[in-house]
Amino acid sequence: MELKRLNEHIWYMPSEEERDRPNLCYVKGSRLGLAVDAGHSAAHVQEFYALLEKESLPLPDITVLTHWHWDHTFGMHAVHGLTLANERTDRYLAEWKEKIEKNGPGEFLAIHESIRREYPAGTEVTVRTADMVFSGEMTLDLGGCTVKVLQAEAPHTDDSTLVYAENDRVLFVGDSTCHDFFTGIKRADLCAKMADTIRKINPAVIMEGHWVPVPMEDTLEDLMTNLSE
Repeated sequence: MELKRLNEHIWYMPSEEERDRPNLCYVKGSRLGLAVDAGHSAAHVQEFYALLEKESLPLPDITVLTHWHWDHTFGMHAVHGLTLANERTDRYLAEWKEKIEKNGPGEFLAIHESIRREYPAGTEVTVRTADMVFSGEMTLDLGGCTVKVLQAEAPHTDDSTLVYAENDRVLFVGDSTCHDFFTGIKRADLCAKMADTIRKINPAVIMEGHWVPVPMEDTLEDLMTNLSE
């Protein structure tokens, strides 16, 4: 695995299908470094950090979560710096934290084979809530690089957060443009709302959670196809 450089400020560790690992992304300002998503596990985070260190990039000061799903968040206990999530994402994480601490990881491990590949027998499952919680929208100045963090209505889950590197016109959307993982439904109304949000932001490049960087129009076309009634 290698760290890919997108532009002056942005790098990413590519996604992996077998363990359902999403892209882990890094935005470097002159004062602060920001990561997008916290990974599937501690091992996932450690591999990401090893690649950052190989490129002489400082570990992130802030890690922003795009939504609560385990492959994007269950590595939170291993991240460097502070974590940031919207209120709803943090609430879901609190529920899973309580569930796993009370009953063990059985229910979580039963969700999908990719989870069992990420967590071989005997591997501890640790869930954390965020250090910082926001609602609506906020702006982060990393130093010569402005990042906007905003909640959005989307078909994949009801707690989506978008991360926009404004100077670079790169929008990180997590899995927000995909169908709902648990139901398989891709609601047309939510896709339309998500498309409107993307158009208003008007990024040049979109980085999805499990895909390569693409022009905005490619994402919009994919978002508005194979819709559920």
